[in-house]
Amino acid sequence: MISDYELIQRFINGETSCFDQIINRHKNKVFAYISLYIRDQALAEDLFQDTFMKVIQSVRAGKYQDNGKFISWVMRIAHNLIIDHFRRIKQMNTVSNDDYESDLFNSKKLCDSNVEDDMISKQIQKDVRKMISFLPDDQREVVILRHYAGLSFKEIADLTGVSINTALGRMRYALINMRKFMEEKKISLTLN
Repeated sequence: MISDYELIQRFINGETSCFDQIINRHKNKVFAYISLYIRDQALAEDLFQDTFMKVIQSVRAGKYQDNGKFISWVMRIAHNLIIDHFRRIKQMNTVSNDDYESDLFNSKKLCDSNVEDDMISKQIQKDVRKMISFLPDDQREVVILRHYAGLSFKEIADLTGVSINTALGRMRYALINMRKFMEEKKISLTLN
């Protein structure tokens, strides 16, 4: 198999089809990573395309130095684009108290109870991530792709090269293992 570096060199030398090979080689991993953070399918696809556009621009500008970690470099570009997206959203969602008749920022409903709920929610997320980290690799992969990347079991099966039944079975065993872990460690995953 031709290395990523060799494909990039060929692309730089004018063989544009080589970049298609690189995209096809890494598209599932990059898209799954973006989908972990971006639930909106269309937006995830936009960020995916932006990622590879930035990769092309950087390669053409001579900014890529091969160290055998091409996919890590691409993931870092995707990660930075995701962060930029959330920064833009945060800036657009700034709320002014002058826009509302009541005092929005002095609402007890929006303050006191949400701080506690946020803390509990963060602890639940931490506990779930910890349980997932203890799963065998194949089970962990299915849980992440299903619940964090939002992929269907058919997409998971295609991505991992197994049958749908195998993907479903791995999810079943992952849930069983997570329940056992919850019971052993006496973990509660509820807000109440």
